[in-house]
Amino acid sequence: MAERKKNVTIRDVAKHAKVSVGTVSRVLAKNETVKQPLLIRVNQSIKALGYKPNLAARALRANKDQVLGLVLPDITNPFFAQLAKEIELEASRHGLAVILASSFDDPKKEARQVHAILDRSPTGIIVIPAADERVFKKPDHVPIITIDRPIKSESDGVFADQESGASLAADHVFELGHRNIVYISGPEGTLVSELRQRGFKNRITELCRDDPSFRLEIRSGLFDYETGERVAREVLSGDSKDRPTAIVAASDQQAIGALREARDIGVTVPSELSIVGFDDISLANIIVPRLTTIRQPIEAMATMAVRRVFDLALDEQELDVSCKLIVRTSTAPAPSSNT
Repeated sequence: MAERKKNVTIRDVAKHAKVSVGTVSRVLAKNETVKQPLLIRVNQSIKALGYKPNLAARALRANKDQVLGLVLPDITNPFFAQLAKEIELEASRHGLAVILASSFDDPKKEARQVHAILDRSPTGIIVIPAADERVFKKPDHVPIITIDRPIKSESDGVFADQESGASLAADHVFELGHRNIVYISGPEGTLVSELRQRGFKNRITELCRDDPSFRLEIRSGLFDYETGERVAREVLSGDSKDRPTAIVAASDQQAIGALREARDIGVTVPSELSIVGFDDISLANIIVPRLTTIRQPIEAMATMAVRRVFDLALDEQELDVSCKLIVRTSTAPAPSSNT
């Protein structure tokens, strides 16, 4: 055996084995969730470095609850609430309690929440970023997994395929004969908004490139009900001949806001106007008419994020983060007088 180095820490072992500190801890605790290849690799690193665990410190940690931190931009957002529920369910299967915090879409508050959770010695932290750029430095000793919203400076994380999901909405309204379309984007300058807008715009433009009647108007705002109401009011209040026959929104909240405003104006959905959302929140299948939308793979994303905290292997089904078109009753063929 190699000569033991002085002050070898669990972080040194994790770095040598190219795993997280949490994985090394589970190997030392003889946790059965660690897969055999990782177990062998960690034990080889322990032997190579001559690491000797601090038994007193381990005993102290054993008396503490294992926790997983979860930082959301806005807990009142139905999509984030559903994602939080699935993460908590998956975490509980691994014996973890979840500490939930909200950043209120403020990167500085996000950093403060992460640092506060780190003081609790969590097994890991899952973060839905408040912005496209991170304002805190990721620690070496605790895995921080980014989910749902990509970070421009990082390629690692758990994300649905936003572009291809938005292209499914383009395929749907095109096949229904809609050529006068309004797309409601999310906040300008955010990566998720850019990806969804690009996916929809590129696909619908490609499909309609030879159609002289094609018209696409893009409006933007927040991912909230008020934005959907405002845009619908702006584009539906004029001459009925110029009205769009379809509104495609970058979120279900926007789409539901647009649907509500259309009803107030007196525009019937879907016979006069089709509306498509994005996310498939629970409310999408409750409102009338029920919302056609793009479903994000919430369960798969939650499973992947928690499993990555533990460096656990994932099967092919769990790795599928593709979006799906869910057709309900808010879409119909375009009115013949507008096609």
